[in-house]
Amino acid sequence: MNLLDGKKVSEKVLENVKARVESLNKQPFLNVILVGDDPASKLYVNNKRKTAEKIGIRSNVIELPAETDENTLLDLINKLNNDDKVTGIMVQLPLPVHINKNNIVKAINPKKDVDGFHPENVGKLVLGIEPYFYPATPQGIIMLLDEYGIQIEGKHAVVIGRSNIVGKPMAQMLLNRNATVTVCHSYTSDLDEIIKTADIIVSAVGKKIVRCKMVKKNSVIVDVGIFRDSNGKLTGDVDFDIVSPYCDFISPVPGGVGPMTIASLMYNASKVYE
Repeated sequence: MNLLDGKKVSEKVLENVKARVESLNKQPFLNVILVGDDPASKLYVNNKRKTAEKIGIRSNVIELPAETDENTLLDLINKLNNDDKVTGIMVQLPLPVHINKNNIVKAINPKKDVDGFHPENVGKLVLGIEPYFYPATPQGIIMLLDEYGIQIEGKHAVVIGRSNIVGKPMAQMLLNRNATVTVCHSYTSDLDEIIKTADIIVSAVGKKIVRCKMVKKNSVIVDVGIFRDSNGKLTGDVDFDIVSPYCDFISPVPGGVGPMTIASLMYNASKVYE
């Protein structure tokens, strides 16, 4: 068993991004909008800000109260879209329930949409056309697989979860790399049997779901899930201790996909002048 060390690979990615930023004539300027006071979102946004500043990307966090209405948020996005100094815009999810997430995502200029969620970027991804930006987590996973020389072409990849943020774009990116892709979700029958056929497993559901009896020998497992178990310990979708002896590569939680997501986002933020 080999670890897919996201922390180690992310540091390499960030070093390359820093060099890219230093070579630019203009400094990228990333604006992150945070609506409400969710502790997890605040922590994540703060990590983005610190990482951006560390590698030379100017960053600004705009904090709005939870009661902010949708039109106010749309006006702010429009202002940032029209500000030539702003090169990247992110709206931290989830948003308060009274704000329509789809309206917000569509409002961001796709050329400033460093999250890669705008319909134009998603549509290009589906059509096999290079989007302005790929979604950060799936892109980070592809970077991780490539760094360890893991072959994607011709392999059977099983993606567990069909969210717009991870599952769907992950499946499409693997398909675009010529994998045979199966997407599983809460309505999937015989999940265990499907997973047994997978050369590559990407699980992003947020509950313990992948166990040793489900895993094909010499498979590659990427664990996107991260949550606290009943003992308060950070864990993922994969039962790491019992699964790891049976696979070739596996990502740990924490220290796997999480650091790669941040690094991938910074990579996107550095691409704005291309």
